[in-house]
Amino acid sequence: MKQTMCLLALLAATSIQCGRNETPLATHDESEHAEAPAATNEVRLSEPSREMGGIAVEEVKSQQTKDILEAMGKVLAPKPQTAIVGHAFSARVAEVHVKLGEWVEERQELVTLESHEVGAAKSELFKAIADLELAKLNFEREKQLLESEIGIEKNFRAAEAEYKIAQANEEAAHKRMHIFGFTDEQVKEIEETHQIQASITLYAPIAGKIVDNNAVLGALIDQATEIIRIIDPTLLWVDAQIYEKDISKVKIGQEVEIKVPAYPDEVFRGEVSYIGDEVNEETRTITVRAEVSNEESKLKPGMFADVDILLNGSAETLVVPKSAVLEDGRQKVVFVKVEDSFLLREVETDPANGEDYLRIRSGLDAGEEVVITGSHLLRSELKEDLLRQAHHHGHQH
Repeated sequence: MKQTMCLLALLAATSIQCGRNETPLATHDESEHAEAPAATNEVRLSEPSREMGGIAVEEVKSQQTKDILEAMGKVLAPKPQTAIVGHAFSARVAEVHVKLGEWVEERQELVTLESHEVGAAKSELFKAIADLELAKLNFEREKQLLESEIGIEKNFRAAEAEYKIAQANEEAAHKRMHIFGFTDEQVKEIEETHQIQASITLYAPIAGKIVDNNAVLGALIDQATEIIRIIDPTLLWVDAQIYEKDISKVKIGQEVEIKVPAYPDEVFRGEVSYIGDEVNEETRTITVRAEVSNEESKLKPGMFADVDILLNGSAETLVVPKSAVLEDGRQKVVFVKVEDSFLLREVETDPANGEDYLRIRSGLDAGEEVVITGSHLLRSELKEDLLRQAHHHGHQH
């Protein structure tokens, strides 16, 4: 009601004439038996009225624009840049070296575990090494005796067999240490220092951010426990779903622009790195993946995104500001300035490069002027005029 009163006040203060008939609208008493003026899509405003209404116009421009394919997408963490840290056997958390959200470097200490199995594996390793050294000495002695023709063939063969068994046991002990998660360097250090503690320290396999940390001091974990999960967020994936009819337009390496609700005024850029090989039976879409730089870590895995794929090629097209186009039911319309009048005209549009413009497929010509602010006022005046005409026409009958 308040808006209506403001419009009425504006009408009272200015000379507004609607329609191509410039004669002022007749009152009910003066025109009771006259024909109502024909409906029109034209609004006329004097210069003072336009200034009071804040009406501004801009010329329809012609510019080079790229074709854009729009789609919905989701931000994902790349599998090659994701690491899940766990342990192959039951253990107890003895020390926690990192916190949730912390950035870690590759080979940085994460958590120290205590396990009877680890202690047993170390003991087996030391025993296997000692047995191998003894078997090797015995084998070499029996070999020298045999070569000096004072040894016994049977004893040499037995020493040789024991040596081979000891070699196999030592190799198996090393493999068991690797199963527990020890590296070659760690195993070598254990051998040199004779560490017998039943503990193992887990290290970061990649550099990245800790996004999940289930390491609680004193807690028991097993092989099913995901102790720590690390993601390198500096490069993420955005998977978009493209309808099969459009997939022929998409090529590896095409530029992609991504927007997310968390940062509505910011555009993240990447390029197409993968085009799926299967069509989803339910949605009839194909996955198109883009790699997106995320140095500031603003994008988060799981976010939904609006994806614009910039297709190859460009064309000369007409563009207008988004503010010029009004939604009128299922139609899109603009007000075109023609001398002292404003004509309501239907248009067809497509997205354009940038956030503030639309491409015009039909309805306008280059050089025409469209209203970019004040369109709603013009539309209100046009509707009120049509209502008055309809009311007037009703009284005639």
